[in-house]
Amino acid sequence: MAIVGIGVDLTAIHRMERCLANPRFLQRVFGPEEQALIARRGVQTAAANFAAKEAFGKALGTGILHEFSLAEVQALRSDNGQPYFAFSGRAGALVQARGLRAHLSLTHEEDAAAAFVLLETQQEAL
Repeated sequence: MAIVGIGVDLTAIHRMERCLANPRFLQRVFGPEEQALIARRGVQTAAANFAAKEAFGKALGTGILHEFSLAEVQALRSDNGQPYFAFSGRAGALVQARGLRAHLSLTHEEDAAAAFVLLETQQEAL
């Protein structure tokens, strides 16, 4: 396997509180499973998930504005709490076409949430 990109992002919790006041933002940015997760866990989770989307775009090298919808990149949690990505739509097709595997780490405190993403190919490095 070979690393093809890394990305990191930091999101202010107070900024996310303002954004979530607009229901259209929630629908446009977060997928259905993320919306349920945010409803259970709150604004810090929303901020961490937003940071994950930004960090993914940076690791991909495309940013988040043109290649795919933000809701197609969902940052979810396994039963033990480990974060992972679930891709759909154009984002899923892009990840599959490039043969990528994504690793995600999240953290948050009172005023900020951060995400770190590492992308690797599923093929052996030459």
